[in-house]
Amino acid sequence: MWGQPPPAVRRAKLEWVFAGPTPRHFHLAARCRSMFRSVSTVAGSQPDPGGSRLPDPNADVDALNRISFPSSGVSIAEADNPDRPKRVLGFRDLVLFYVVTGISLRWIATAAAAGPSSIVIWIGAWLCFYTPLALSVLELSSRYPNEGGLYVWSKRAFGDFSGFMSAWTYWTSNLPYFPAVLYFAASNILFMRQAAWGHLTNNASFYIVFSLLTLSAATLMNIVGLDVGKWLHNIGALAMWIPVGIVIVMGLIAWHRYGSATSFTLHSLTPSTHFNDIIFWSVLTFAFGGCETASFMGEEIKNPRRSIPFALLFGGVTVTLCYILGTAAILLALPSSEVSNLQGLVQAISKTASRVGFPGVLPVAAFLIALSNIGAAGAYLAAVARLPFVAGLDCFLPPAFGALHPRWKTPWVALLTQFVLGAVFIFLGQAGTSVKGAYDVLVSMGVIVYFIPYLYLFAAMIKLQREPAGPEVIRVPGGSSVAKLVAILGFTTTALTIALSLIPQPDEPNKPLALLKIVGGTGALLLVGVGIYLAGKKRTMWGQPPPAVRRAMPG
Repeated sequence: MWGQPPPAVRRAKLEWVFAGPTPRHFHLAARCRSMFRSVSTVAGSQPDPGGSRLPDPNADVDALNRISFPSSGVSIAEADNPDRPKRVLGFRDLVLFYVVTGISLRWIATAAAAGPSSIVIWIGAWLCFYTPLALSVLELSSRYPNEGGLYVWSKRAFGDFSGFMSAWTYWTSNLPYFPAVLYFAASNILFMRQAAWGHLTNNASFYIVFSLLTLSAATLMNIVGLDVGKWLHNIGALAMWIPVGIVIVMGLIAWHRYGSATSFTLHSLTPSTHFNDIIFWSVLTFAFGGCETASFMGEEIKNPRRSIPFALLFGGVTVTLCYILGTAAILLALPSSEVSNLQGLVQAISKTASRVGFPGVLPVAAFLIALSNIGAAGAYLAAVARLPFVAGLDCFLPPAFGALHPRWKTPWVALLTQFVLGAVFIFLGQAGTSVKGAYDVLVSMGVIVYFIPYLYLFAAMIKLQREPAGPEVIRVPGGSSVAKLVAILGFTTTALTIALSLIPQPDEPNKPLALLKIVGGTGALLLVGVGIYLAGKKRTMWGQPPPAVRRAMPG
């Protein structure tokens, strides 16, 4: 690393860094040149033949050694550089962002298909996972409200490798997430014209085309700008609330007129301890993830230290109520045996609307459910793109990932890369299995990769308790001891969830192939991440400097 090399080596190194291909070579070059002006001011400078100014190798060595070079912990939005992201997310946008990323209507159907005991599992997942997660995010985001969120926290606690791998696994987890959520949207859009479009239910080509088109639209909007893309997120959040409200109201009407379609007794509410049923618990735990995503855009949020806590509190209450009340309402209208994972919510609305005499509700609800999931895909696309962006600024990824679009100031390379890889996963998810089987494989693989960063998050929460907290930091009630216990609970729940997610769904027709996809895909992503990190680390070390640097180095 930079360390404290002799003046000749420092001069050669600086010539290497600042003699890049062009002055406009991405955001990183602008930050480096801005930092270099500070070096010149502190240490004294002299002109170089190209017109820039290099530190005088005879200047005060101690002054040079006091320079702090940019890292992910440095504020990007407040840096002395006009080429930076804009603060465009207000409190309202943030609340809606937490709603659209925190609620997934597909999990309501999945829970209802498991019967009344899923309501108790919802409460358990909320206590054992969501509560520790929300409290950890509140404290960590108020301690370090930098762009990158999880990346910054993990890196500060455990170093470069942990920071990179936490970001890498979170980023790549969205590769199977996008097909899964867009398959769900596609299955629901068919109910807009069920008679005419029903034959496409098991048509793999329809799911692929629909997913590619919607992913393209979400990517384009986010590249144009977060101030544009946020409207897709906001509309998606509103579209999320309305169908839940519809199913709750119609479930109550059906219960009032015909009685409950499901028996709610102590026996039926008690979760089964059979192995296959325990596996299901991990799926509902997965549903409570998402409250950490907005922190990835910490320096694009207006007044993040104040906005994030209140928005997270409101969003958390909304998410929990929607999951529990939505599941109960479906079970009031339908027996669990008639609920499908892919089409459960719209199916419940369809059958309940026919019973209570409001068939016209179905096309509207189907459209809103599909729109809400497209909005969720766009929101996750926007948030996770900030992870490779800050990793690019730290040189762990190629410099292009640290690039902002010259006009729209968005991390367009990261967004386009995720689009391309997401498209590949859309095709791979259909290989050798049915539509439902592909959906289950994608969900299981997404759970495993997605939960690895939470291990880093909770571990960072424990380790960073050693650092002093200023008056602006929002602490977990009870202080450091309680914070550590909360994080340990979250870490343990996360580890168990990963273990359970390795097991294929009971009705998967080809269990060995499904397991191979889950384990093989997860392992491949991790190995690729390690390789990319090592290559990036090599670029930031003295391992392969240019000849001028090698000649100046002692020995």
